[in-house]
Amino acid sequence: MKLRISVLPGDGIGPEVTRQAVAVLQTVSDVCGYDFRFLSHPIGGAAIEQDGTPLPEATLAACLDSDAVLLGAVGSPKFDHCVGDMRPEAGLLALRRALGGYANLRPVRAYKATLDCSPLHEDVVRDADLLIVRELLGGLYFGQPRAVEAGGLSAFNTMRYDVYEIERVAHIAFEEASRRRRLVTSVDKANVLETSQLWRRTVSQIARQYPDVRLDHAYVDSFAMQLMTTPSRYDVVLTENLFGDILSDEAAVICGSLGMLASASIGGRVALYEPVHGSAPDIAGRGVANPMGAIQTAAMLLRYSANLCEEADQIIASVERTLANGFVTPDMTGRRKRVPSTTEAVGESVVETVTDLLQRQMAFHAV
Repeated sequence: MKLRISVLPGDGIGPEVTRQAVAVLQTVSDVCGYDFRFLSHPIGGAAIEQDGTPLPEATLAACLDSDAVLLGAVGSPKFDHCVGDMRPEAGLLALRRALGGYANLRPVRAYKATLDCSPLHEDVVRDADLLIVRELLGGLYFGQPRAVEAGGLSAFNTMRYDVYEIERVAHIAFEEASRRRRLVTSVDKANVLETSQLWRRTVSQIARQYPDVRLDHAYVDSFAMQLMTTPSRYDVVLTENLFGDILSDEAAVICGSLGMLASASIGGRVALYEPVHGSAPDIAGRGVANPMGAIQTAAMLLRYSANLCEEADQIIASVERTLANGFVTPDMTGRRKRVPSTTEAVGESVVETVTDLLQRQMAFHAV
């Protein structure tokens, strides 16, 4: 197994958490005898400082020539004065478009050992295990025309979807559900928006191709409330770009921290993997950033770009065991007031655990 991985640490806490994710992947490579190669490249604010652009041509070329891209985070207050294509976030949007990943997968799981870290009651989040499938290349974020007018006194964006954009991401959602609990909840605003009416009609048509998967529809406003009151009732949640962005961040309440959330953008030429939490510049460099989102993102990389599902499962099991052993960063101390560990200490615990689990797995297969 050979895997070329472009690593884009980015800004803020990106380099800190990415370092831990790479350490876990390197451990998998070493223990299992694989050949994972990591090449680091700048993006976002770091790239602006180094190359004068948020997405250098060399970075993009390397990503397109990779088997997978692992990204840390993009964005920094240092570049708030930048506009248009010079914003750090513009580099990320341009990379997403170039790689072509139209389906963003965001798993949300409430781990048993840290149920108290959610502000919700433990009985509410217990057994919550859902996957948000967000359409990533359409809607308001990419729709044209868009502009700021009247000397900055007026602005507009265009929300647009074509049938093929909805069909392809819907197929991803139903395929994922067929491997899980066989339920898709499609979230829209069809009582107001024409794009959502097209969305609901198209998803309903695709559902006929998956008779073993049940389809429910929900309005985004009522779903946002239900997600907080009965999260365990959901399996795969399918929605458009803007709604998916908002709902997946809201879902962090279920597990207790944005730092726990991973994501994978698939369906294009090269898959892009990035934790959900963003650059968090206020805690950058302090050694307190939660690496679990990045580490679980690494597990998704193995699952979707290398088909190493057993190894991916062992990383997730290592995350669960590390949490159960009390290794958490300050954002996950919870109502039990755990003593917080550093980013590095949490990462090292996962590495030690995944080493043990992989060695046991290999010994079992060898019998």
